[in-house]
Amino acid sequence: MPTRERPVDACPGALQVHRAADGGVARIRLPGGRLTAGQLRTVLDAAAALGDGSVELTSRANLQIRGLAEGAEAGLGTRLAGAGLLPSATHERVRNIIATPLTGRAAGGLTDVRDLVRELDEALCARPELAGLPGRFLFTVDDGRSDVAWLDADVAALFVTPDTAAILLGGADVGLRTSDVVATVLACAEAFLTLRDDQWRIAELDGGPVRIAERLGADLVPGPLVGTQPPTNLSPLGLVDQLDGRVAVGAAVPLGWLNQSQGAALTAAGTALVITPWRGVVVTDLPVTEVDAVLTRLSGAGLLLDPREPGVGITACTGRPGCAKALADVRSDAATMLALGPAAALPVHWSGCARRCGRPRGRVLDVVATEDGYLVGADDRALPGDLAAERAAMRRIPS
Repeated sequence: MPTRERPVDACPGALQVHRAADGGVARIRLPGGRLTAGQLRTVLDAAAALGDGSVELTSRANLQIRGLAEGAEAGLGTRLAGAGLLPSATHERVRNIIATPLTGRAAGGLTDVRDLVRELDEALCARPELAGLPGRFLFTVDDGRSDVAWLDADVAALFVTPDTAAILLGGADVGLRTSDVVATVLACAEAFLTLRDDQWRIAELDGGPVRIAERLGADLVPGPLVGTQPPTNLSPLGLVDQLDGRVAVGAAVPLGWLNQSQGAALTAAGTALVITPWRGVVVTDLPVTEVDAVLTRLSGAGLLLDPREPGVGITACTGRPGCAKALADVRSDAATMLALGPAAALPVHWSGCARRCGRPRGRVLDVVATEDGYLVGADDRALPGDLAAERAAMRRIPS
């Protein structure tokens, strides 16, 4: 029997870039969304020197640089490695780990997962076989507040006690519980690699969650399972009191695209930063005496600090002219709409075509470009696809 050829994994990384209409696209993985002010400064400087100057925040709490010239990824890799943002050239595209942004800093979780995320990242990079994971394969580590467990993860660790996590596979709870999270999570990833044919995700694998759990030899727990919770925008905005007496400030980035002046405002305090999967940034560990200055600086740069501000929860793909598949300049059109009213009741995502790249999880107000205007409608599909079956439920507006 002939073997089906596995499609090429074109998911971009920092070294293997995607060639778009506006140049190369590099994606910089940030396990847990964490980076220092100096590391963000490195990314901003690289975007200015090698790309189009802006930095895109992704729905997996990573960063992207666009507009790279042919071969510029070599210089980018050198810059990132020097800043500690490229610990493994072989595994850099598979370090997809989302974690609870405020874990260990603000009340609400069952345990602090910051060290666990670091251990998971190091163990992932130490296993040569796991370099073969698809670039789309996603891990999440949720400290118990259920803010990231349901963000379309392949393997999610959701703490149900301070020492025990439920392991969700492809969004399903099959009763797998563990106190050894790193070993169990990576065993699930290895099982997927063994079982997959041309599938990119566990949810695409027929019977994947149960087959993986059985392959681990796990005794499935017959007790109550974790109920699925719909994803929602839980990005912290404004002031957040930390457990240690200091303060954090959460800011949303308009349309998910960070410019140089906004980046400078975020790095000025010199404290640790957390990128959120809702395209926001948290400036952490601020002394109370510095808070007013930070708020003034962030607001003055155009970052959004209040959930009621126009633009909160509104995101956009690249659109024209950066993407050859796009049918409209969605970023310009979305920016024009931001000034017209308060924040929408639902997250809003502007897409240049039916693929809806970068679309948040869960129920979203989709604004999708077509050849003759935009289609607008609420949708809760997990994956983007053909619009044909949805047109009757969507409202057309001119472009």
